[in-house]
Amino acid sequence: MIRRSFVQFMLAAVVCVAGAPAALAADPARHGVVVQVSDGDSKTWNQALNVIRNIQAEYGKDKVDVELVVFGNGSGLLKFDSPLANRIDDTLASGAKVSMCENTMKGQKLSAADMHPKIGYVKAGVIEIIERNKQGWTVVRP
Repeated sequence: MIRRSFVQFMLAAVVCVAGAPAALAADPARHGVVVQVSDGDSKTWNQALNVIRNIQAEYGKDKVDVELVVFGNGSGLLKFDSPLANRIDDTLASGAKVSMCENTMKGQKLSAADMHPKIGYVKAGVIEIIERNKQGWTVVRP
């Protein structure tokens, strides 16, 4: 009796595991990519925006979700007077999501008035990245 229950349990486990990849890949044609910017180097900022553009060009804007998450020393990228403000406009217009970390803003004594007017906000940038990763998104840090 115990042996039969064990065999049934193992068979059920194999069926569940075999079916898991199909369930996880509900829309295999759609990709999710989160791009992290957390340093103050404008060359890195440009590179991150180039990466977003290249990802969308390669996969097609309608087949990829892209989110730029900025925190820490990267905050200058999303300030209203950023030298790359026009590139942020282009990135948003392309359909990518652009998010600023509110924890960083608090620590740097920044308000929404200091930031690009069209961006979004997340409570904690690093947590946003971790959660996206758990959802199967690819994390890129140029």
